[in-house]
Amino acid sequence: MDNFTWKDIVDILLVATVMYQVYRVVSKSGTGVIFNGVLAFIIIWILVSQVFEMRLMGAILDKFVNIGLFVLIIIFQDDIRRFLISLGSNRTFRFFSRLFRSKDKGELNDSVVTSLVLACMNLAKTYTGALIVIEQEIKLGNFEETGEMIEADISTRLIENIFFKNSPLHDGAMIIAGNKIKAAGCILPVSQNQDIPKAFGLRHRAALGLSQETDAKVIVISEERGKISFASEGKIEANITPERLQELLIGTMRKKKR
Repeated sequence: MDNFTWKDIVDILLVATVMYQVYRVVSKSGTGVIFNGVLAFIIIWILVSQVFEMRLMGAILDKFVNIGLFVLIIIFQDDIRRFLISLGSNRTFRFFSRLFRSKDKGELNDSVVTSLVLACMNLAKTYTGALIVIEQEIKLGNFEETGEMIEADISTRLIENIFFKNSPLHDGAMIIAGNKIKAAGCILPVSQNQDIPKAFGLRHRAALGLSQETDAKVIVISEERGKISFASEGKIEANITPERLQELLIGTMRKKKR
């Protein structure tokens, strides 16, 4: 204890903070149980090798630890990606990233918000399912390529036509970047979180999945219930009103302009 200094305190606090942030990320994806198992294994390994100094058992566990890093990267590859995205989205790192990034030429304006809200209102009234993604700072080019490229101006009528039940693009997601509809009929990653309510369908799971992997905002229209939901940062706000949707979209605009 004589060698215990303030640096050790900082070291412990940093490790605890990182572990907590990692746990938050993995718990959203449904792999929290695996993370708890890994943590329990590490504690057992420390007790066996360092505290009780069991040579035989310690040697066996050491072999597992040597290859454990590669196994963990394979198991938690999606969670590691989400953790890095979360780290990069931090305000401090975002400030430095802006120094090396050119400003976006197109941002959501008032007319686009109005068109989106009106379209969502009409789609909900007719019980027409829809999945609308609004790109933020993380580019969604990989997801755009899974659908049909459109590059069209945003209008209420066009959005309704894309998600019309007989349209070939109605089952996929529409991706909006700036003031343009970039693509439609896109395939999104589905969240594997087991805590998602059973009332949520595939569209809601896809919205959560994308919001966990990126900083995108996603609007969901339920085909069964005719309700509007809004997903962001791995969370979903269900059964919102058109007025609430407008508030969220305006908040998205302001946040992006900062």
